Amino acid sequence: MTEKEKLRIDKYLWAIRLFKTRSLATEACKAGRVKFNGQNLKPSAIVKPGDVYQVSKGIEKKVIEVVELLYNRVESKIAVTKYNDITPVEETHAFKSVFHAPALKRDRGSGRPTKKDRRETDELIGGMFDDNE
Repeated sequence: MTEKEKLRIDKYLWAIRLFKTRSLATEACKAGRVKFNGQNLKPSAIVKPGDVYQVSKGIEKKVIEVVELLYNRVESKIAVTKYNDITPVEETHAFKSVFHAPALKRDRGSGRPTKKDRRETDELIGGMFDDNE
């Protein structure tokens, strides 16, 4: 393997735009959030085309397959072609995020909600999520 064919996992994850900075990718490797065959990887692990990695970012988990090596960070349209996202579909929708909850707004200056207002709000929100559970 020549020097140009060697690529570290932290640099690859940064180049394909899974992490905003290379240091964040390095920290993820050190914290055990990047795995290959169930084994934690060091940031200096060498990436090869065809390898499959499990990457955890917060509550998001991705399974990626390396298609082609990418040595420098490029625009996202190009970066997406350098790996296959093979994350199982059931894992991507397995949890509800609080960020997808409906936002209820009150008029400015209307004061705190009364107990009756609160019950109506809870009934409205509760009715939305009862079907899914």
